[in-house]
Amino acid sequence: MTIKEIQEEIIDEFSMFDDWMERYEYIIELGKSLPIINEEHKLEENLIKGCQSKVWLYSELENDIIKFSADSDAILTKGIVALLLRVYSNQKPGDILTANIDFIDEIGLKEHLSPTRANGLVSMIKHIKMYAIAQQTKL
Repeated sequence: MTIKEIQEEIIDEFSMFDDWMERYEYIIELGKSLPIINEEHKLEENLIKGCQSKVWLYSELENDIIKFSADSDAILTKGIVALLLRVYSNQKPGDILTANIDFIDEIGLKEHLSPTRANGLVSMIKHIKMYAIAQQTKL
């Protein structure tokens, strides 16, 4: 699936919920399916700065496609990073770099997070894009 198709799928899923408590529960459930980072990649250099909780993000290029893995010590944050990885993992670096992030506003995520979690969300996206730039140079 393309990034846009995955984003539209997520928008549809979030529209099924009546309130934000249900959406938070869904995000937490998504965190349980997160492709967990190998312990060997839980390094200081893979920690995302700007997050309230600890978030490790790792990427590797495989057949011109970036595969991400991550982990967090907070259940909601783990769900948020799982949502982002669902969109951006298994995609080409160039597609990640040109993708917009409008779906985050469309599902209302940023406005329903505390300011520190919203900053963390922005930091996660920035790191995903930086990994894409780094991997793009290898192609």
